[in-house]
Amino acid sequence: MRRPRAAALTACLLAALLTGAALLAACDPRDDTRAAASAGGLGGSGAGEDAGVPVTAVRLQLQWFTQAQFAGYIAARDKGFYADVGLAVEILEGGTEIVPQEVLAQGRADFAIAWVPKALAAREQGARITDVGQIFQRSGTWQVSFADAGIRQPADLRGRRVGTWGFGNEFELFAGMAGAGLDPGADATLVQQEFDVTALLSGEIDAAAAMSYNEYAQILEAENPRTGRLYTSEDLAVIDWNDVGTAMLQDAIWASTPRLESDPAYRRTTTRFLEASLRGWAYCRDNARECRDLVVAAGSQLGASHQLWQMNEVNKLIWPSPQGIGVIDQASWQRTVEIARGTRNADGRAVLRADPAGPAYTNEFAREALANLRAADVDVTGESFEPIEVTPSPGGA
Repeated sequence: MRRPRAAALTACLLAALLTGAALLAACDPRDDTRAAASAGGLGGSGAGEDAGVPVTAVRLQLQWFTQAQFAGYIAARDKGFYADVGLAVEILEGGTEIVPQEVLAQGRADFAIAWVPKALAAREQGARITDVGQIFQRSGTWQVSFADAGIRQPADLRGRRVGTWGFGNEFELFAGMAGAGLDPGADATLVQQEFDVTALLSGEIDAAAAMSYNEYAQILEAENPRTGRLYTSEDLAVIDWNDVGTAMLQDAIWASTPRLESDPAYRRTTTRFLEASLRGWAYCRDNARECRDLVVAAGSQLGASHQLWQMNEVNKLIWPSPQGIGVIDQASWQRTVEIARGTRNADGRAVLRADPAGPAYTNEFAREALANLRAADVDVTGESFEPIEVTPSPGGA
């Protein structure tokens, strides 16, 4: 696929040779980035690689530790896609004590990756943030049990020890249980689960919270003491909240609402950041193994085999994207809002008390970014996407 703006740049340079060097200044595809830097945009600028063109510094706050869940951003940085649009992006690792939407709202990052219901709850508490790019089209949250436990649907969780991470990760579980006529706090024993599957493997809980791209693989990478071999999918039962109907939108790119409203440089940067990020995700769709290697090199805590599983499963959550990756589907958004308004936390309060006020999301910047990518022959829908085959390895090594 051609690099964005490459054809236009070539034509411009040709014209410059014919008409004089003064035109060369107009040939820089990052010209408005230079203007953004001088206008006091995102936190300063530095010299360009060869041409001395200032670049705009950007801080991206991840939701979790370095892993293939964020491979598209890592690829955009390491393959030079951010540099191509005049951005120098610092990727800030997440963790258990880091709330991305709060980091963004407090001005400590320029963009953040966060699940939609968590971010909407933060907006209701005063965080002025806007979803500018919806990356995951489907939810990756499952509730996993051993097949012989007989847990096949939410109603089967009655009387069971149910693992939950809390921190807003439990909304789909609670909605699914409520839809089955269960009171999560009264009809099951909720167990605070670590962000792994140790409690399920040890028998401390009957059903574990798991992401299709992470904890589920950790089970398949563990030895079944009954057989001496790794667990297989036949040993497990999965409640997929997409099938139940309580799935909510997850990984999205959030931006600062006040800056979108008042800062032209930030608005330009938002389009460029989306363009390069979406290009990174398209690259990882077509180059899963290479992107796995980039993630491992970036310092992932879990091994190469695990990251390849994760890359493959994350691709399944993104592709195909019929409207173009990053576009927020209104029906999916509204369903997320309705589920959040109808779901109560462990303390009995609704996740959302009202529909989101103000500019909670916009497709303006994603559509601009997609137009640039389509012009560069980047496949932004992935209609022909096919996942690869990944075989789990012991410990995910």
